[in-house]
Amino acid sequence: MAIANPLIVFLIGLVAVIALLVWLKLPAVIGLIIASLIVGAATAAVPFGEVPAEIAGGFGETMAGIGIPILMAAVIGKAMMESGAAERIVRSFQSVTGEDKSYLALWGSSSALSIPVFFDNVFYLMAPLARSMRARTGRDYALFLCVVGAGAATTHVFVPPTPGPLAVAAELGDAVDLGAMMLGGVLVAVPTAAISGILYGRWINNRLDDIPLRETMGSTAEEVHELAERSTSELPGMFEASLPILLAVVLVATNTTVDFMLDLAAEGVAPFAGAEGALEAFAPVASFLGDPNFALTAAALAAAVTYLRARAIEQDVWTDELVESLKSGAHIAAITSAGGAFGGLLAASGIGEYITELVAVGAGGGLTVLISAWLIAAAIRIAQGSATVAMITTAGIMAPQVPELAVHPVYLALIIGAGGNICSWFNDSGFWLVKEIGGLTQAETVKIWTALTTIISVTAFIIITITASIVPLA
Repeated sequence: MAIANPLIVFLIGLVAVIALLVWLKLPAVIGLIIASLIVGAATAAVPFGEVPAEIAGGFGETMAGIGIPILMAAVIGKAMMESGAAERIVRSFQSVTGEDKSYLALWGSSSALSIPVFFDNVFYLMAPLARSMRARTGRDYALFLCVVGAGAATTHVFVPPTPGPLAVAAELGDAVDLGAMMLGGVLVAVPTAAISGILYGRWINNRLDDIPLRETMGSTAEEVHELAERSTSELPGMFEASLPILLAVVLVATNTTVDFMLDLAAEGVAPFAGAEGALEAFAPVASFLGDPNFALTAAALAAAVTYLRARAIEQDVWTDELVESLKSGAHIAAITSAGGAFGGLLAASGIGEYITELVAVGAGGGLTVLISAWLIAAAIRIAQGSATVAMITTAGIMAPQVPELAVHPVYLALIIGAGGNICSWFNDSGFWLVKEIGGLTQAETVKIWTALTTIISVTAFIIITITASIVPLA
């Protein structure tokens, strides 16, 4: 019998996914598809006969967004590890920061890269560096993953022109100035990432058994350790080693920057006001170059060429190695897409709208607009998995409240981002991406990634509400 109440459906889905993945230990793809079938059969919002098609649609939609980037990321990861490019970059980091503070370089890099590039693409590029740093130091893998995740995730939800905060600012209208949003986002992101990435990263790193390097993206632990023992003269030069990352970031940033400049031109901001025609003419080229499917393919080609040159292997062997990395990437893409299908079925059940109404009613009892916005965004994120959907949905709900705000609207935009970042778990495709590319178990991913995203959300909430009460800027 189909159930009309989305909250009950959500709880059924929660129990199903925990039972299948944690207790029965089914492979993630199978467990997530079965959990999606259970949710689809339970909800009255999806006709019973359409449940398989709905799952296939959610799987395909996620795969369309991440399929080629993940496959290319697997090639990048394999090639950068095998060629020694990742090891070369890590050694350059450590020559500046020292081995004991090398995690700061990972944090800074992931934060900067995530401004023009989506979080998942940043993680694809930074994961090989974290693995190589773990091989070189022999410790602190949880800390390295935390600083990479914290740097990328905070920028992802707080700092335009990253698409999430840019969309929130647009939903809230002209009251949210993009310049103020960028400045406020940086001021929130830096302390939030420091607390969540470094302080929590150190804490959880000391409490987890030393996480081993496992095979992922076609790269084994033995190969990574072997490269860590090589002399620097045997590794690629710094520019060649960094080229895949530079290519991906510059190409994606081209599209993001042109879109940002077009928005400024439309608002009449100098010096872009007179350049709207030229920008519109270049926009299709920027869209082509900056699409992650193209950008990561170009980066993968650069990494693969460096791999062939640096290792001086037979071309047939090189081809076989790249095919192996693609097999690994296909498995990661399948798991991530299955997670997207599970989240999509929960969303189709109406849980987002149900939670919104529930929290909005409860927020009427004296809670401020900022707290209400955080609660709504957090509840939607936990229920259906997507941070971007949670942020945009909440911004649309809260937009009518902007004229009544007693604080600057930027605080509202930022706190929506904070709420939308909370508790990445089994219904979020990003959870599975971090697990598989990071080479973690499910339990390790919960302790590192789920906890990290929750700490980011709560920390930012505290920073924003305290700052808004002291410096309202209204």
